Amino acid sequence: MFRSSSFIAGVTVLLTVLFVGTGAMGFAGDTVLLQGMDKVTARVWSFEAPVDRSVRFGTLQIIIRKCDRTPPEEPPESTAFLEIYEAKPGEDRRSLFYGWMFASSPGLNGLEHPVYDVWVLDCKLKSPPKSVGAG
Repeated sequence: MFRSSSFIAGVTVLLTVLFVGTGAMGFAGDTVLLQGMDKVTARVWSFEAPVDRSVRFGTLQIIIRKCDRTPPEEPPESTAFLEIYEAKPGEDRRSLFYGWMFASSPGLNGLEHPVYDVWVLDCKLKSPPKSVGAG
């Protein structure tokens, strides 16, 4: 007879993964679709930013650290963890933003800057997912 609570918890987790985890799942993306606005000129640009690579928007340096997207059966939501710096030529880089942004609520946790606005539109998976197992 099995009396270990850790054994029972392990079996419960395994059964949950086997039976519940077979449905559609969200994913961690490798690219974020961002939108930026120059408040001086009122021009808006959409641009992509790969995860863990730096992109420039005006004097901003943007680094995406992670992005996630909900599964199709849930309300659509893309979230991204960003680092945003002011990187003017001849000056030291200055940290402006460090945290999560949500596509469904761009004003919830946004960049505060006198010239630029940046917000998340979508999290994408541009490269095919790697298959697991023998080929």
